[in-house]
Amino acid sequence: MNELLTWTLAALAAAVVLFLLWLGRRRQHKARTDAQRREAERLMQDQAEHAARAQHVSAEMAARQDADSQALREVEAAVAQRLAQQRAEEEALEAERARAEQEEAARLEAQAQAAREAAEARRLAEERAEAERLETERLAREAEEKAAREAAEAAEAERLAQERAEARRLAEEAAAREAEARRQAELEAQQKAEAERLAREQAAREAAELQRQEDERAAREAEALAAAQAEAERVAAARRQAEEQAAREAAEAARQAAAAAAAAERAAAEAAVAVAAQDTRELRADETLVLVADDSKIVRVKISRLLIGQTYRVALAESGEQALELMAAERPHVLITDVEMPGIDGFELTRQVRAAAATAHLPVLMITSSDDKQEQAQAAGVTQLLGKPYSEEVLIAAIEKARLAVRVPA
Repeated sequence: MNELLTWTLAALAAAVVLFLLWLGRRRQHKARTDAQRREAERLMQDQAEHAARAQHVSAEMAARQDADSQALREVEAAVAQRLAQQRAEEEALEAERARAEQEEAARLEAQAQAAREAAEARRLAEERAEAERLETERLAREAEEKAAREAAEAAEAERLAQERAEARRLAEEAAAREAEARRQAELEAQQKAEAERLAREQAAREAAELQRQEDERAAREAEALAAAQAEAERVAAARRQAEEQAAREAAEAARQAAAAAAAAERAAAEAAVAVAAQDTRELRADETLVLVADDSKIVRVKISRLLIGQTYRVALAESGEQALELMAAERPHVLITDVEMPGIDGFELTRQVRAAAATAHLPVLMITSSDDKQEQAQAAGVTQLLGKPYSEEVLIAAIEKARLAVRVPA
């Protein structure tokens, strides 16, 4: 059960971890999508701004060109007007003016060309500067994008490393729990084997002790029987001597013979009573064997502990058949049985006990939780019926009554 609960909790923890990982990945994917969308919007906005700046630069350059052209036209008009005035004022010096005009025109043309070249150079410089600025901004954006991608890739790599580390940790924890479960199972198996070994050793010790006690009891009974026979023979010899003496005295005197015979008979009766009193005694508690037949191990253990505490000898049977086998090996002084047992029940066990001559008068105590078993118990021959729960004092009193009714050789 503990192992099933452990595997269930491990599976539930793995499912929770997988769900959290999926949820984290989904959030990260959504964040990356939002970042990419914002970056695309920013790029579009930058492109729009760049296009607007390019149009503005083009407009400014066109305006500058128009202004330069207008200035050039104004200069040319002023020059033409001045030349006309000079032609009108200095007709005599036309050749000089022509030369001067040519020189002035060349100079003006050179100035215009220089102005145009300077404007073109400024325009090219501005376009080059703008292009360099745009390229610098593009390179900066690409560098930022590359740094952002590298940071995202580093974060993703770190997250994957953390996920792999967490997966390894969970696998190691699962392996540790499995190893602990195997160790607990092996420990329980060892404890069970040790308990079985101790139970076997206890049973063997109890059997040896029972055999030793039975041998001692048989030896004591044999000694008592031999002593009783010797005493009976002594009494018989005394009686014969008394009778012979009485016969001899009867030959001498009838009165003395009658008195002697009466005295001899009284002496014989007193001797027989003394011998009978000396030959038997009460059964001790440590000699009383109580057989407990019940299919419940808890009940057997409970009753055996109670009886062992009172110094009784106890034999245990888990069925009616086993109880009959134990009684065949050694006749108990009291039988305590349950009603419902597999195979032979308590009533059939009592009937077989009453049917055997050796156990016909054996006290039988029956324990039952039913109130309607009184008639069946009496019909089967149960000595006393005890209900559940029963009083331990009543049970001990019933066993003591049975013990005191037994006389054994002294």
